[in-house]
Amino acid sequence: MKIRNKLHLSYRILILFICMIIPAILPFPWSLIWLIPVVIALIFWILRPYFRLERATLLFLEGYSFTSKEKILVDNTALSPASKLVFKQLNELLSPSKLFEMNKRQAQYLYLQNQINPHFLYNTLEGIRSEAMLEGLYDVADMTESLATFFRYTITKEENLVSVEEELLNCETYFNIQQYRFGDRLKFEIYCSPEEKDDIFRCRIPKLTMQPILENCIIHGTELKIGTGNLKICLTRTEKRLLILISDDGLGIDEEKLSNINENLRQRSYNITSAEEEVKGGLALINVNNRIKLLFGDEYGLNIFSIPGFGTDVEISLPAITSDREIVEGELI
Repeated sequence: MKIRNKLHLSYRILILFICMIIPAILPFPWSLIWLIPVVIALIFWILRPYFRLERATLLFLEGYSFTSKEKILVDNTALSPASKLVFKQLNELLSPSKLFEMNKRQAQYLYLQNQINPHFLYNTLEGIRSEAMLEGLYDVADMTESLATFFRYTITKEENLVSVEEELLNCETYFNIQQYRFGDRLKFEIYCSPEEKDDIFRCRIPKLTMQPILENCIIHGTELKIGTGNLKICLTRTEKRLLILISDDGLGIDEEKLSNINENLRQRSYNITSAEEEVKGGLALINVNNRIKLLFGDEYGLNIFSIPGFGTDVEISLPAITSDREIVEGELI
């Protein structure tokens, strides 16, 4: 990058302003000849970078982080040194890695409104389970064990990424807990092609990706339905993508609401899900969608399909990666 390209726009304007004064002391036609390169410099050295910077800024305000090319553009064509520092600090503050960490933490502690010592929680649940076993209350013992397993996965496990197999086991644990409430009213099935099963189960995905969607399917789909509610997770893999379809045959979503939800899911949001949204729908869809986009990019995330009275399908698109090393600072290698 040449030194002249590193000048801030304010400095460039000052230099061209001085150059435009010079024709006043030059005789015609030298004054006209002098103005020609000044006008060309105005177009390519100031106006063009300005409009490119304006476009990058608008994209940033819509929720997209700067690409490496746009970072160079902002660094080299900022309006002033101060504005350059503002962009730099904003980009660092809203970096994918930091936002992902905030969303992940919010997801991990969703189920506990107060800070609890996990070991105290596990020891208490184990004590309840032991007492239930002694009294012959085996259903209570099993439910307590499932709850302890669920909390251990949700709270204690610190990894950003887990295997599909681990996430599915957590879904099964969560479903087992719900069965004590719904009994035979709730059915759950996991489908995966036997030929693809090993490859799919090794894929790495953000922790708490599927379970929150499963929870939404129960709360907003099958809980209010008369009769049996059926839940299904279907996993397929292409050469570069892992596709997860979580379905229910519940009440469905009306067209206007569905359109609004999908519109919100199409772009990455920098807003952390509010406590009110969490109470309404467990782990909000926007939270899961944000974490996926922040970690893998805007081409991945959630999309929802629904027909009122027939049910809802939530499609999760993820990169088919099998190692955490394939991600560096929130970007796929």
